[in-house]
Amino acid sequence: MKKLLLIALLQSSFSFSQITVNSTDFAAGGDTVRISIASGNTLDYSTTGSNQNWDFSTLVPTSQVLDTFHSTSTIPLFAQVVFGNFAPAKYHASYFREATTLPLSQLTFLPVTINNIFQYTRLTADSMTSVGYSMVINNNEIPYKSDTIEKNYEFPIQYGNTTFSRGYTKIDMNPVYNAILKQHRVHSSSVDGWGSITTPYGTFNALRIKHEINEIDSISLTVASFPTTLPLQNPLRREYEWWTNGEKEPILKITTSEVQGIENVTNVQYRDIYRGLDAGLNDLATNKIAFFPNPVSEELNFTNDGSIQKINIIDLQGNKVIEYDNFKVQSNKINVSSLHKGFYLLQIETSKGRIVQSFEKF
Repeated sequence: MKKLLLIALLQSSFSFSQITVNSTDFAAGGDTVRISIASGNTLDYSTTGSNQNWDFSTLVPTSQVLDTFHSTSTIPLFAQVVFGNFAPAKYHASYFREATTLPLSQLTFLPVTINNIFQYTRLTADSMTSVGYSMVINNNEIPYKSDTIEKNYEFPIQYGNTTFSRGYTKIDMNPVYNAILKQHRVHSSSVDGWGSITTPYGTFNALRIKHEINEIDSISLTVASFPTTLPLQNPLRREYEWWTNGEKEPILKITTSEVQGIENVTNVQYRDIYRGLDAGLNDLATNKIAFFPNPVSEELNFTNDGSIQKINIIDLQGNKVIEYDNFKVQSNKINVSSLHKGFYLLQIETSKGRIVQSFEKF
């Protein structure tokens, strides 16, 4: 009996326990975090609750990105007024990063070029909020503060917590172009699990957060001399995140979309070490090559300095599904509407080497 009690005590001393996550566990301005992208159509993201043991050790990375949290000292000139040191306190950003929540993939019919799209975030001891965007429209840099500031997280994060928030941003493209994009977001979160999580990166104590984001967007413009408002399609989005202490981003994040009651995985990413899957990534900055949007439905847009020589799109089975030669123009588009939904590798050959990046077709 004493031996059994001793074994039980030893086992409990090595068990995982509930943790608390604070703002200091999140990335700050100037940080970079290595992220691996994986496929995940068969992942179990529904199991949660107390004292869980989530095992995602079989994830296989298909590509990697270096997530960059740009310091406020490098905020673009005109955005400094709106989000910099002299902005009102609630809009004073802690960092900015590439924006992924605007439905710009649905606006390819607009006769404008939109790039350098950034989202601005304010991180305090109490919360993390999204305070607005900036973008370059036809070479004009324009900042847009959110009229209603969305709260993404509330600290401290503990098991059982729930958060509800709304966000509203009006992106008026005038006078560059007579169009107004309106973004409405309803964001609810619940910390619905705790335990241990294992990925190829390691095993950690973790809290599981489930985000549910319902977004209703529209674009107002003039068509044939008549003012027109067009709704934009945004399926119900869910994000399942596993957070631990000191890792700056989630150990694992699974994103899904729900269409007609069916939930499908659209993205799987996890914290990782460098695995050599983003070879040539620095050339994107050197050659000023950009592609957007990601995820994409119809067309991938390219902006570059003329150094692109060839583009291949490869599926996860290694099959070349699209090929472009002599791709030497300032900007162009590739129609990917014929591709099946899922993840693909974008292989770009430039005058300075090869770049491999991933994108999602939805």
